[in-house]
Amino acid sequence: MTGRSFLDTNVLVYSDDQDEPAKQQISLDLLADCRRGRTGVVSTQVLQEYFVTATRKLGVAAAAARRKTELFSHMHVVTPGVDDILAAIDLHRLHGLSFWDGLIVRAALVSGCVRLFSEDMQHGRRFDGCEVVNPF
Repeated sequence: MTGRSFLDTNVLVYSDDQDEPAKQQISLDLLADCRRGRTGVVSTQVLQEYFVTATRKLGVAAAAARRKTELFSHMHVVTPGVDDILAAIDLHRLHGLSFWDGLIVRAALVSGCVRLFSEDMQHGRRFDGCEVVNPF
C-alpha cells in the first residue's frame, strides 16, 4: 500500500470487537500494514472516539483502552484547529456529510492521505484525491 491512509474510528474499534471476528481480523491486518509502512494517520477526534466507544460499547477496561490509544497515537496524528472546523462545516454544507465526518475528511485531506478507511461513508467517494475505502 503506497501513500498515507487515514483510519476512521471504526477501524480502531473493530480491533477490539470479538463479536465481529472477521472485521476484527481485517482491522488488525490494516493496522499492522499501516504500522509497517508508516502510512497510518488518525486525528485527535478519532483517538477520543475510540476510547469512548471501546470502553462504553465494548466494555474494554479504561486502562487497556488508554494504552491502545497511546499506541495508536504513534501514527501521524492530526490536531484540528479552527480552520479545520470551518472546513468541516463547509464539507457538511456542500457534500451533505455529518459535521463529524466532515472533520474526518478534512483531517485526511490536510495530512495528504490518498485513502480514508471507513465503513461510515460511501465506498469509492472521492474528496480532492482522497478516496473513501470500506475495508470491511
